[in-house]
Amino acid sequence: MGVHAEHGRVVSGWRDRRLIDRLGIDAPIILAPMAGAIDDALAIAVARGGGLGSIPCALLTPDAARDQVARMRAAVRAPVNLNFFCHVNPPRGDDGTWRAALQPYYTEYGVGAPATPPPPRRPFDDAMCALVEDVRPEMASFHFGLPADALLNRVRATGTLVTAAATSVAEARWLAERGVDAVIAQGWEAGGHSGRFLPADPASYMGTFALVPQVADAIDVPVIAAGGIADARGIAAALLLGASAVQIGTAYLTCPESLIGPLHREMLGSEAAEATVFTNVFTGRPARGIANRLVREQGPISPDAPPFPYASDALAELKRADPADFGSLWAGQAARLARAEGAEPLTRRLAREALALLGG
Repeated sequence: MGVHAEHGRVVSGWRDRRLIDRLGIDAPIILAPMAGAIDDALAIAVARGGGLGSIPCALLTPDAARDQVARMRAAVRAPVNLNFFCHVNPPRGDDGTWRAALQPYYTEYGVGAPATPPPPRRPFDDAMCALVEDVRPEMASFHFGLPADALLNRVRATGTLVTAAATSVAEARWLAERGVDAVIAQGWEAGGHSGRFLPADPASYMGTFALVPQVADAIDVPVIAAGGIADARGIAAALLLGASAVQIGTAYLTCPESLIGPLHREMLGSEAAEATVFTNVFTGRPARGIANRLVREQGPISPDAPPFPYASDALAELKRADPADFGSLWAGQAARLARAEGAEPLTRRLAREALALLGG
């Protein structure tokens, strides 16, 4: 299991090579697909560092996603993961109760709810499936379950590796029974939206390092650990507990290639990042982030928030007026472990240090 540097890359014999060899990557590190916070620039940098770059598609049109894939493939010879949401958008209902709760803020800032709501987060559909068939990513990952069988069969026919997030052992079994190639075991420490899709008491959320070994014992496909992993210690621990790879998000938000603004970057390095919370006030679905005024005064969980993804409609003008108090500052529980460095050297360093801890 020797390790040596080759043109700045970590070359080694990781113990579990199922995903590494299938994807053709140097290290079992996957960039978490954080919609709105990253694009192909960060995916390219992670790929250059030997990990798997991801492009989140939930906020993109198929053409925009196609453009990002094209830029990535022009920049680096490396695999790519395309990530999709699998929710079902309910009909838009009456959000009057939610707007009434927000009215004092509208008055304070001299704004109102937008007359035309912004486009909602896009679920995986025929157009996005056609994108997969066209660009043939090496991996397609899904959040909030899996797409309909007809769409999923079309994805499988491209030869791409299919994976999806599970927040419980029951969800992992459900995914494995439906033939996924790998399962992302997402602990409750993870930043952004929880991928939960089977009914369960919110109090039953599991931490990553309790979830990973139980999922690894319960299913026969590789497990990708996600949530609360931001340094080499977390990577090594996850692999020792049975994961074949790790998915890292918040640690990459501090990289210069991410899209987040100065305020978000500052907050990630502050003591406020030590007390992230699950909240539904931004989208209508539980997601972990740094608490701000909206979270403290209307949440963290508000019964008035419309169902996902419509809670964000009434917030658009407030977010524009004061992003600090009304914008989502997604972050996982390990945010304070992040270092501000380029994504390429970060990926290499994490791999090198994790191998050292593992005795590689």
